[in-house]
Amino acid sequence: MDFVKMEGLGNDFVVVEGPSAPTAEEVGRWCDRRRGIGADGVLAVTPSNSNSVTMDYWNADGTPAEMCGNGLRCVARYSVERGLATSAEFTVTTSLGPRRVEVGSSKVRVELGPVEALGGSFELAGYDLAPVLVGNPHAVAFVEDCYAVPVTTVGPVIEGAPHYSERTNVEFATVIDRSRIALRVWERGVGETLACGTGAAAAVAEAHRSGRTGPSVTVLLPGGELAVEIVDSIAWIEGPATIVFSGSL
Repeated sequence: MDFVKMEGLGNDFVVVEGPSAPTAEEVGRWCDRRRGIGADGVLAVTPSNSNSVTMDYWNADGTPAEMCGNGLRCVARYSVERGLATSAEFTVTTSLGPRRVEVGSSKVRVELGPVEALGGSFELAGYDLAPVLVGNPHAVAFVEDCYAVPVTTVGPVIEGAPHYSERTNVEFATVIDRSRIALRVWERGVGETLACGTGAAAAVAEAHRSGRTGPSVTVLLPGGELAVEIVDSIAWIEGPATIVFSGSL
């Protein structure tokens, strides 16, 4: 199997050209950081026509996910670098529908689609959690210091909460000012990651809904900075997407 290793703010992926439908066991083996390539997930990029591709994504535990924001940016960069797209602006078809992407020299801007901060909250593991949908489910908690949160302890507890039949991603956000937040994310099926595009969008959507920030926010993640903008309830993110190396397994 030929592959490309890519990363967006440290959120890393094994990228293969499709059509491809790996088993959960294969995905887990490829993502193993000691016995495989090592990654947070697997992306399959399948050419659709001269200026469009289809994206499929699996978490490191082999489960498919509805959307991956950093993964979408990597798919966009991969498509341009490999000549699967003929221009810098094109459409990527996902399981949630078509998403617009814009590939620049250093950063990639992508449309994540509708984001819905549902309002209300529930308490679990000592945190007030607000439900947000970005195509995939999120639970957002605003805390005084996200770096002090025991994410690896409380993350899996919240991920498997009965409020979510298919588990949830969990965000711990600290508002710095009206245009910046710090964020740590526990991704379902993966664990804590250096960055999460949909998680950043979920946190900004809830921060904006609750009056904590405006609609355009720089999100400070352990892996770096991600620009998030909510435009008419549509989430856009912009940040780097890099090819690390290629190989054959």
